[in-house]
Amino acid sequence: MVYNIHMETRTYKERSEYLKKKVIERRKKLKLMAIEYKGGSCYFCKYKKCHEALEFHHIERDNKDFGLSSRGLTRSWKRVQQELDKCVLVCANCH
Repeated sequence: MVYNIHMETRTYKERSEYLKKKVIERRKKLKLMAIEYKGGSCYFCKYKKCHEALEFHHIERDNKDFGLSSRGLTRSWKRVQQELDKCVLVCANCH
């Protein structure tokens, strides 16, 4: 039996930078999915030009399990959806 052992050739720093980049990419992807899930535009004024200006506002503060800021977008899509169901999508101006 022959084993093909792949030795990691990246340094710790290179691996760390790679992982940071992947987390940033995943957070951006989940935010876009979350925006689409909530209708794609501000609940109040229907703004939708720049996704970076859109935010999630919890309707009932006491019902909030976690914030949907960048740290919240590291959870599974299923957990994010459950939290999104407690929110409205608003633009920065309306928020």
